[in-house]
Amino acid sequence: MKLKEIAALVDAECLTGQCFLEDEVEAAFGCDLMSDVLAFIKGKTLLLTGLTNPQVIRTAEMLDIHAILFVRGKKPDEEVIRMARENNMVLMTTKHILYTACGILHRNGLPGVPISEVKK
Repeated sequence: MKLKEIAALVDAECLTGQCFLEDEVEAAFGCDLMSDVLAFIKGKTLLLTGLTNPQVIRTAEMLDIHAILFVRGKKPDEEVIRMARENNMVLMTTKHILYTACGILHRNGLPGVPISEVKK
């Protein structure tokens, strides 16, 4: 699913990376525990989270995640936005809670991380 489609579905505001909104993701993962993000996702995955600290960007950078959707209307500070720009990441924010945002995306065809790819 294209990032611009995701933004439209959840009525998201794009904070960085507007030039990458034609890029696609293959799955989504909603989580506030960066240890779970490290354990479970890879590749072309959209990360949905309520955390807005620099650790989110560092974790995404390690996993080659280029799109993050902040939930509950949260917006990161300028340091986090700067880090995302340096890493060519798309940052978006939606007023939806995590559960609702994930549900909207799943209902519209964006799957979660496949269980066969989950590291045990």
